[in-house]
Amino acid sequence: MTATASDAATETAAAAAHFRFFTLEVLRTRRLGHSFLRVTFGGESLAAFRSGGYDQSLSLFLPVGDQEHTELPSTDEDTWFGAWRGMPDEVRPVMRSYTVREQRRTEAGADEVDVDFVLHGDSSPASRWAGRAVTGRRIMAIGPAVAENKSVRFQRPEGTDTVLMYADETALPAAAAILDRLPAGTRVQAWFEVPHEDDRLGLHTLADTDITWIVREKGAGGPARTERVLAELRAARLPADGTPYAWLAGEAGTIRAVRRHLVQERSVDRRAVRFTGYWRLGASEEQLLAEAYAGRAPSEDPTSEL
Repeated sequence: MTATASDAATETAAAAAHFRFFTLEVLRTRRLGHSFLRVTFGGESLAAFRSGGYDQSLSLFLPVGDQEHTELPSTDEDTWFGAWRGMPDEVRPVMRSYTVREQRRTEAGADEVDVDFVLHGDSSPASRWAGRAVTGRRIMAIGPAVAENKSVRFQRPEGTDTVLMYADETALPAAAAILDRLPAGTRVQAWFEVPHEDDRLGLHTLADTDITWIVREKGAGGPARTERVLAELRAARLPADGTPYAWLAGEAGTIRAVRRHLVQERSVDRRAVRFTGYWRLGASEEQLLAEAYAGRAPSEDPTSEL
């Protein structure tokens, strides 16, 4: 069958209907470790929020400067992006993608969403905002209105019986959310990289999980950082039997190296590897956003070339 322009328009409209704007109000915050802060959001609009779990992402619009709340000129699906981009730099909220750590409905019938932030001082707008978040602050977000949506990247194929995972601190909340949902009997081998000893969080899962924590040495970055991760993977014994599915997320250069190792050295089917660069060493978040707007973001297609 040949797709028509009408078919494409219908598909685009359906995809847009998967997401909508939400107003999130800070209810409370909790420090989880040296680098992690959990912000719990509430708000009446969350009654329509439908997280698909796993590594469900949403886009947060964080106020800049001394602004307490997010102000957007439009939340209409056809005009919001141009209106937001057209705002002066000094007042335009910064847009950042984060993972839904957990969504729940309380006994009182209120809806809550947890988002875990990595704190590293004021070196990024998101860290700065999270470090100053207090009860009552409101932000805007684009999130899922249906649970089956394209922002859930963890898509385990049928027939795979082992899950391989790598995540650095930026992707650890997503990895933790995935582990929460994996059923008993699932074999998981994971490598989680964090900057400090007390960032080794207690993670809940029913899966049969073997976790290797890689605590990054102070000042270790670039090639040395990637090589240390690869050394841990090369030293590991993977299950000799079974069909693995790999989920990799974190710094883009390290993710590419880990994927190459699994495909070329471990003979994991490249079609069974999902990889996502959450950030890239040497590039600002604004640069990465600009590349995404221009359609130059790295491919996440499991069949793409290494």
